[in-house]
Amino acid sequence: MSVSLSRPILALAPATSGRTRGCVRLTVRRIGERTAPGRLAESGPLRLRFPKGVRDGTLEGVLLNTSGGVVGGDALQIEVDAGADTSLALTTQAAEKVYRSSGPVAHVDVALRAAAGASLAWLPQETIVFDRARLARTFDVDLAADARLVACESILFGRTAMGEKVRGGSLRDRWRLRRGGKLVFADALTLDGAIERTLGRPAIAAGANGVATLVYVAGDAETRVDVLRDALVLHGLEAGASAESGVLVARLLARDGLTLRRAMIAALRALSTPPPRAYAL
Repeated sequence: MSVSLSRPILALAPATSGRTRGCVRLTVRRIGERTAPGRLAESGPLRLRFPKGVRDGTLEGVLLNTSGGVVGGDALQIEVDAGADTSLALTTQAAEKVYRSSGPVAHVDVALRAAAGASLAWLPQETIVFDRARLARTFDVDLAADARLVACESILFGRTAMGEKVRGGSLRDRWRLRRGGKLVFADALTLDGAIERTLGRPAIAAGANGVATLVYVAGDAETRVDVLRDALVLHGLEAGASAESGVLVARLLARDGLTLRRAMIAALRALSTPPPRAYAL
């Protein structure tokens, strides 16, 4: 493994008010029957570690933010290239906290690429958004036509056990997923202003405190829908799933983080994806 600060493909949003800029760039390659790190670059508070122990030839990486959270004005970037026939799973050491901002927006940009025959899992722990936080996040994925992807993002609006409320703030979350050069999934979430009141509307979240999106891209996506629905129905939350042309999308709404975490673990198992060890309850 080599460390290099090569030129990024994505340009970092400018950090404001003297806040943090950070970046992780990783390439992985196949060596024999296993996946191994190729080039790794780290800057600012972002770090990537590879716990010992490989499951079925899959390389597991754990992302860390040593600054302890995200605040207004931060600019963080994660960029990953999975080489041909590799198997990579990425998670985070802990839930990422996005704290109250006095005005500046925090930017988090994720770009993933998977070459022919690669299997890529993006499975971070929950993002906890606090009252008056301001976050703009992008998630861009470029897959080869036969690459496999499992990706999830879970967001908690405060911590129910702590009695926290997110009455206002700003959240912009944009997804773009391409397969074989073709756009196959695009999504955008914008919550701006009175977040608690917006989430309380029956047609939006009916007061749910946690929301999640799960995307599965593979040749068997359509055949996985029923087993995924069966797994989710057991967890007492609102959820729906559908699939078309090799892309399965599920949405989850939960009253608390524990319910959401348990449902996500069940969903991953239904998709034959082992949950990261960091998900342990």
